[in-house]
Amino acid sequence: MGNKKPEDWLQDILQEEKGKLKIYIGMSAGVGKTYRILQEAHTLLRNGVNIKVGYVETHNRQETAALLTGLPVIPRREVYYKGKKLEELDLQAVLLLHPEVVIVDELAHTNIPGSKNDKRWQDVLDILDAGIDVISAVNIQHIESINEEVRQITGVEVQERVPDSILQRANEVVNIDLTADELITRLKEGKIYDKEKVQQALKHFFQAEKILQLRELALKEVAGQVERKVESEVTRDRSLRPERFLACISSNHVTAQRIIRKTARLASYYQSRWYVLYVQTPKESMEKIALDRQRHLINNFKNATELGAEVLQVKADNIADAIIRESIAREVTTVCIGKPHLNILQVIIRTNVFNQLLRTLTTNDIDLIILS
Repeated sequence: MGNKKPEDWLQDILQEEKGKLKIYIGMSAGVGKTYRILQEAHTLLRNGVNIKVGYVETHNRQETAALLTGLPVIPRREVYYKGKKLEELDLQAVLLLHPEVVIVDELAHTNIPGSKNDKRWQDVLDILDAGIDVISAVNIQHIESINEEVRQITGVEVQERVPDSILQRANEVVNIDLTADELITRLKEGKIYDKEKVQQALKHFFQAEKILQLRELALKEVAGQVERKVESEVTRDRSLRPERFLACISSNHVTAQRIIRKTARLASYYQSRWYVLYVQTPKESMEKIALDRQRHLINNFKNATELGAEVLQVKADNIADAIIRESIAREVTTVCIGKPHLNILQVIIRTNVFNQLLRTLTTNDIDLIILS
């Protein structure tokens, strides 16, 4: 401790001023995230911590609702929207009351239009910036970079999503785990949804095979978070190059989405900076590519930025040269590209581009990942 440099002390002080974030993750609704949060709230309250409930969604589950008794609750903000009275987290009240800890459930929730922030996770960032600790919860299917995997498992594309950067911001991530049988039993007992919704749920989302795959995703996510925490708390050799990723995309919407999400996962794992590079060749000038491709390209840039990337748009005749130039300039350690449309033998025979890229990256000690 006595060897700390002044700038290290300053960094510690700056970090202390911001609140700590704890997130409970579950594979689906009904695993008991909110129940565990409220149990923790009672423990903190008994230990003299100034804790408030900012927003909790009980979903009319009796066991969960019963745990609210005795906890100090900040009244919700009432909003009229399209003729209906709705309730939201009262962000200003939380900031004014300034408890030590506040509970803010349903991290992926979309706020009512006209609210200060579009998303509840943005409200949480404001609260953390004010120096208040937050305990929150989210289901695995709401995490942005694994949205595509979740869609393949469940057949449903989840619209409300949380950027991976929020999980990276968390000081602690806890998995609430149940077996598929335990979760289905809870559903049949009416502990998750009303009785009339049970049969429909069993036919769709609550199937053992789907639950098992979602459970695997949740376990992997939390294991990755724990590994990152261990890595960040172990002194590293400063002479080692920090990991930096470069995702190379084209105007092909589906491929670009996949490359962005997979690179985001890698960057999240290594807690590293990453970039998304789009090389606009003369063939892909805005006058020559269709409007829908232009629109998808802009959406992909937006998505990449939300996932924490820095977007690079470069005009060049030679894609390989542009990738090499940007990789060296940004001190990139790993380049991620999509699988070529031709099979690998045809690529090697027909194109010098791939060989040139591979040779130059190897010379500069840069790894190349071809994403499926």
